[in-house]
Amino acid sequence: MTVDVEDYFQVSAFERYIPRSTWDAQECRVEHNVDRILQLFDRHGVKATFFTLGWIAERYPQMVRRMVEEGHELASHGWSHVRVTQQDSAAFKQDVMRTKSLLEDLSGQQVIGYRAASYSIGASNLWALDVLNDTGHKYSSSIYPIKHDLYGMPDAPRFAFRPRNDSFLEFPVTTFKVGNKNLPCGGGGWFRLVPYPGMRWAMRRVNEIDRESAIFYFHPWEIDPEQPRQSGIDTKTRFRHYLNLRHMEARLDRLLNDFAWGRMDEVMYWPRVGQATVAMSQAS
Repeated sequence: MTVDVEDYFQVSAFERYIPRSTWDAQECRVEHNVDRILQLFDRHGVKATFFTLGWIAERYPQMVRRMVEEGHELASHGWSHVRVTQQDSAAFKQDVMRTKSLLEDLSGQQVIGYRAASYSIGASNLWALDVLNDTGHKYSSSIYPIKHDLYGMPDAPRFAFRPRNDSFLEFPVTTFKVGNKNLPCGGGGWFRLVPYPGMRWAMRRVNEIDRESAIFYFHPWEIDPEQPRQSGIDTKTRFRHYLNLRHMEARLDRLLNDFAWGRMDEVMYWPRVGQATVAMSQAS
């Protein structure tokens, strides 16, 4: 179970509408929403991984400390939600090192995980995984093996693999296979779009047929139907962002009840250490 800790105005789909220069003037709602998520997890006895922006952590250090105090894993989501496709290796290295340093200072624990903004690591910039390895990260969950207009690497392995045959691991977001096509069942907007029984069926298929754990993700703003509404945005963006926000928390409640969930490092990473995993060239 994973949470991408960013606020509503930081999503990639709003880049054209909400300049970064105005972020400090926006109404921040992430702290309240994370508090609700922590309460939800506590009711179900679930520990999760929070992929957190450095920009957010710098402004809400007590929120970050509470995550750790309550037994959740703290991981990196980069500093300010800049997609890796918009950075060169030097800028990316500076970004991930800055974020890792702050998160470790706040938590007093090593940060080993990373997730790229908008799953922006793919076939054209796999060098980013080498940078993550070089900067002390142990795993990434940044590749989505689907075809999408904003991201995706459909030929990537569907499950854990070692990109360079070393100790570093990539954990792609979960998909299920229909014929030769990977379909998403890992959370986010897809979870709000597809009726819950369909998503539950797909995740059970991953558990029972593929014999793999599913990686699920969502954002704090997705449980917040009262967030400020943006005007002037295009129809596709409006649909994707606001669809079924009022039903999201109830769906999460069902999801947490229907499956056993845990932290990325405990469920996915440490059990894989020392095990052989599929190489990049053996996409499934």
